[in-house]
Amino acid sequence: MSTSPTRQRLINAASQRFYRDGFREVGIDQILNDVGISKTAFYKHFQSKDDLMLAVMDEQDQWLREHFRSMVNKLGGSEPRARLLALFDAVDQIVRLDEFRGCFFVNVAMEFPLPHDPAHVAAAANKQAMQEIVMQLAREAGADCAEKLAKELMLLMEGAYVTRHVTGDEEAVSTARDAAAVLIDRRLASAS
Repeated sequence: MSTSPTRQRLINAASQRFYRDGFREVGIDQILNDVGISKTAFYKHFQSKDDLMLAVMDEQDQWLREHFRSMVNKLGGSEPRARLLALFDAVDQIVRLDEFRGCFFVNVAMEFPLPHDPAHVAAAANKQAMQEIVMQLAREAGADCAEKLAKELMLLMEGAYVTRHVTGDEEAVSTARDAAAVLIDRRLASAS
């Protein structure tokens, strides 16, 4: 299904607003003003603000999976262990961006804490998909328990994102990377 230019402009504007200001703080009128359309035009593309929110989250999810995978491949090269450590190099690049305001999906889960809320469900699905990317890298590296290593590395990555965002600790990612190296080496040695 192709996305109309107006629908895409709404998603882009909402994505920027939601990430910067939070989903609950942004009114639909702000987004309409950013795009320069009426409510009538908006309703041709989305049934509600919630519908727009889910479209934004879907697009962010797809983009993050592709972008993150690409970053890891570029930063880690072809060596499997290096690609696992490149997870943290990718996180480091992301948290150093001027526009970084925390992990998009962690922010969503915090704003919508009820586990059955559609926004929370979408955030959890993204985290599961990211864990599957890490698990695939662990399998390619020959880790003895790829699923366990993926969970461990995801916890370290999430901790690095949150710690960097909340405390401003510029060493958070490198500390997590050091801990990851120990886990990776242990899992790869066990497999040998």
